[in-house]
Amino acid sequence: MNKMLHNLGESLASRVIDLLPAAVRAKTYGQMSRVDQPLAKEYVFKLAQTKEELEACFRLLYREYVKADFMKPDLCGMRVMLHHALPTTSMLMCRYRERVVGTVSLIRESKLGFPMQRVFDLDEVFRMGGNVAEVSALVIDTNFRSLKNQILMPLLKFLYEYAEYRFDTRHLIIAVNPHHIGFYEDVLCFRRLPGGEVKHYDFVNGAPAMGAHLDLEKAKETFYQKYAHLSPEKNLYHYFTTASLPNGQFPHRRFHTTTDPVMTPELIDYFFNQRTAIFATLGRQEAQMLHAIYNLPEYKRYLPPLPAGTLRERGALREREREYDRAHRRFPVRCPARLRISRLGISHSVALTVYECAERVFCAHAERPLAVGLSGEADVDLGEFERCTLPVEVVRLSKHSKRVVMLGLRSLDGDQGKLWLKFVRALSNAPTAADLEEATRFSNDDAQ
Repeated sequence: MNKMLHNLGESLASRVIDLLPAAVRAKTYGQMSRVDQPLAKEYVFKLAQTKEELEACFRLLYREYVKADFMKPDLCGMRVMLHHALPTTSMLMCRYRERVVGTVSLIRESKLGFPMQRVFDLDEVFRMGGNVAEVSALVIDTNFRSLKNQILMPLLKFLYEYAEYRFDTRHLIIAVNPHHIGFYEDVLCFRRLPGGEVKHYDFVNGAPAMGAHLDLEKAKETFYQKYAHLSPEKNLYHYFTTASLPNGQFPHRRFHTTTDPVMTPELIDYFFNQRTAIFATLGRQEAQMLHAIYNLPEYKRYLPPLPAGTLRERGALREREREYDRAHRRFPVRCPARLRISRLGISHSVALTVYECAERVFCAHAERPLAVGLSGEADVDLGEFERCTLPVEVVRLSKHSKRVVMLGLRSLDGDQGKLWLKFVRALSNAPTAADLEEATRFSNDDAQ
């Protein structure tokens, strides 16, 4: 009864705050969002990577969503989404000693789309350019309610840093209960998506929802204007852009990749076949997408079976898979690079950031406009200790900017070419981020 009254009180408090004038509402939320209360070292913010960590997050989500009436009780005792099966989804967590007390998921765009796309129009966000990620499944353990704000703000800071610097994200989108939209607008500087409130959002058991968006490229300036002049305990500009998070533990990466896949074939089977029936309920299109994403033999046995169909249908399916491979066998990265070119006897150097790579091409953002046909050598930092130098030529420009370019590799001969192929083939064949630590076992030096 006490818990029920406490939850009712919180809900009423949120509604009262939302009815306040904008200036008063912002000040009220600001008083609730202090960032000068450090957590004990027993609290750790990290990526959920193990079976035990993932299950603890799924169970926490289930408990809190059922309490909030955002989902119906289920015998499995977990809330697991299909998007959690994807290598482009990361589940972040706050752990107190051995207990998970907070979690949030970050979902990169994929062929499955975003959960929000069922009811929210995201075209305006897509038109801005840059990678988009949906913030989803954010909960704090109600048993740690007295520390809720102290846990929430560091968890959000960890999310922001992970999204921008590790996930190569420009835009964050989120669907929130209308009673909480004020916090995201007034404190975190999100802006509402067009369309207003959705009265019945199936993703949260029919509860209402509102969509919001934050452009991380512009967020620093917004935070500076809003918070830079405030005292340390309220200065969210300093907190999100400069302050360190001693309790944060980012995953180690051998290479400059931008995702941290953790779902091994065994974990896929455990969470999506054994503990839940998610795979058993998928339609043909979703099953086909999973087979295209996990185009590795060790995963196939655990994925939902593809419908047999007629010979013509099977042939068309194989062709679609081949088309998918041709179109999508590029891998997201964030590699610093430098293009060295010579024109009229004068050497030039152009800084690049490689954001996508394949065996014979890579795509990059250049510090200044380039032209098709320019050739030279590119020094590419593949990881902390590995770099290769490749002969390249600019083969394509983006229709939107001459600073967004595709470069073709003119040769893969010699040790430098082998190093590049080892890198790309490891990205293609390593099931999880941990497997990239042993990239050499995915090499095939004789295959060119």
